Amino acid sequence: MGRLSRGIVNLGILAHVDAGKTSLTERLLYCAGVIAAPGRVDDGTTRTDSLALERQRGITIKSAVVSFTAGDATVNLIDTPGHPDFVAEVERALSVLDGVVLVVSAVEGIQPQTRILWRALQRLRVPTVFFVNKIDRGGADPDRVLADIAGRLTPALVPMGAVSGAGTRAAAFAPGGVRGGELGGGAPAGEFAGRLAEVLAEHDDAVLAAYVAGDAGPGVPSGAGVPSGAGVPSGAGPGRWLWGKLAGQVREMMVHPVYFGSAITGAGVDALLADLPELLPAAGGDPDGPVAGRVFKVERGPGGEKVAFTRMFAGTLTVRDRVPFGRSGAGKVTAIGVFADGGAQRRDQVRAGQIATLAGLPGIQVGDGIGQAGGRVDQHYFTPPTLETAVVARDPGDKPRLHAALTDLAEQDPLINVRQDDRRQEIYLSLYGEVQKQVIDATLATEYGLRAEFRETTPICVERPIRTGEAEEILHGPGNPFLATLGFRIDPAPPGTGLTFRLDVGHQGVPLFIYKNRESFAAAIEQYVTATLGQGLHGWRVIDCTVTLVRSQYSVPDGPPSARGPLSGPQDFRKLTPLVVMAALQRAGTVVCEPVHRFRLDAPADTLNVLLPVLAKLHAVAAVTGMSGVSASGEDWCTLEGDIPAARVHELRQQIPPLTRGEGVLESSFGHYRPVSGPVPERGRTDDNPLNREEYLRRVGRRGAV
Repeated sequence: MGRLSRGIVNLGILAHVDAGKTSLTERLLYCAGVIAAPGRVDDGTTRTDSLALERQRGITIKSAVVSFTAGDATVNLIDTPGHPDFVAEVERALSVLDGVVLVVSAVEGIQPQTRILWRALQRLRVPTVFFVNKIDRGGADPDRVLADIAGRLTPALVPMGAVSGAGTRAAAFAPGGVRGGELGGGAPAGEFAGRLAEVLAEHDDAVLAAYVAGDAGPGVPSGAGVPSGAGVPSGAGPGRWLWGKLAGQVREMMVHPVYFGSAITGAGVDALLADLPELLPAAGGDPDGPVAGRVFKVERGPGGEKVAFTRMFAGTLTVRDRVPFGRSGAGKVTAIGVFADGGAQRRDQVRAGQIATLAGLPGIQVGDGIGQAGGRVDQHYFTPPTLETAVVARDPGDKPRLHAALTDLAEQDPLINVRQDDRRQEIYLSLYGEVQKQVIDATLATEYGLRAEFRETTPICVERPIRTGEAEEILHGPGNPFLATLGFRIDPAPPGTGLTFRLDVGHQGVPLFIYKNRESFAAAIEQYVTATLGQGLHGWRVIDCTVTLVRSQYSVPDGPPSARGPLSGPQDFRKLTPLVVMAALQRAGTVVCEPVHRFRLDAPADTLNVLLPVLAKLHAVAAVTGMSGVSASGEDWCTLEGDIPAARVHELRQQIPPLTRGEGVLESSFGHYRPVSGPVPERGRTDDNPLNREEYLRRVGRRGAV
């Protein structure tokens, strides 16, 4: 029976750094006939690592898109960074993918970033196939790694064949007996079908019934009473029937096929390439419907113009079409490049399911929705940066150029959150770690010709309200130059709830001559409140609170005496909000909290006596949670888990190799915020300082200044 057409599959390659995902991308392109020979990361010749810095460091920094044909399907492949400092690139890619290949090293096994990526894939319900790479490397142990995946990630695994010669250059992968949906292949057909049926029966009563009856088990001839299902025509043999069931469960994130191989030698890659289009879901979307897309990457073209990498979810976009994007932007598309046969090719239009580059939208940003998608994606699948650093130009005359360059980089990675402190004449950047800082420094030097100096990396704290606080400013009241009444109440909320805004005023308090309706008024006030609470009493962002607008009034020429006067404008509400919100926050009071990471450290048991004092010195709270298994040197293995201040994670990461003979493995991710002990850290204000009424009014002006 022939394969069904699978259309377009938008595929991501994810992994811990150095697991071999870029090498796997190269091998897939080679097997698909896109390139004449696979490039090598060590030689700087890979197709997707095009930046000079990527080639120098041998790591992926920016996600890259390539395209190839597998069978009758077009596969758009996004190669993503593996280093945790560049997880924001992975986050943006996840929003546009149909499926993922998660690469795991057959030598190192599950590594810290692997677990973090897996948790994100589970939350997003992205169908995932595992590829255990490097079976040709010394120390490769596919069985151990398979058990590692089952024990630490998911037991719902389907090994798709067997490995021979592991740890040698001759290592090979023999696909199982249901390869491509037909019984046969390198492993005994009935044996493989039986194992597959066992796994699938966990989630499917029809498979369970067939397995118990012997219709999908060892030794059963093709077509022996297997019911049709999962889109497979009646009369299909058990192999094809099971294959359809497998594909259905993969797409529902119920099971996960595991392939083994080597991206360097090519072992196992042809089997992976042949099966991916049928196992993973095809891109959907109605090409005749309203245009809807999402921008996941922004670059600058040769002439400095913005190029937006976009996944189309619905509709068809044509050159010269005018399209809305983001919250309020719009522009005319001047050029389209659709990914096919390796890279982006100039086309007149892009249709639902495809990935394309769009030019002609100068105000577009990463995360913007296009057309009916609208708005922006502001939710985070991974923790936002918890560290920051100050940057200054070594040549004071380069300050304007430095700010422009960093603003340019922030277009490509909005999470670095460029923040200028005019008083200190410094620019602040948010960071995931020290490697990211080094890359930004090198980028400024090589691409912009700028020499910059980076201050010490410090944690990004937050503020939480302590109690309820309320304040108001009355229209025509003493000291209020704005033509509006506003009253706000701030209540503490449970940790992790963020900032919630509520509107609790009657229709008479909503100026409908300014805002279209009550919802538009609420959205505008919420935007002003959110911007104001970006800097609390100590300069840090305020979280975990509920802000309620409890009073509102506006001025009209023919209103009652208390509200009579010149017509209120939107600037009155916008400028008055910070004064009232910060007055309410002062009455509530805040506590400054620092970010704390949850960590897991696996290390030889005999290194505990040196690890524990170091952890204590770094203000980590740790406990031994496991004593099992053996280290690479054959000694007992232990697991330490606990909390550590985010600012100390990099220092701990540097100390682990010498303390554990190079065997220790550290996994860490954001855990929570906790109150700072000792002196309260202050962050310099970069707003108009509504905490100082006189200064604020002098800066923002009175009526008429917009």
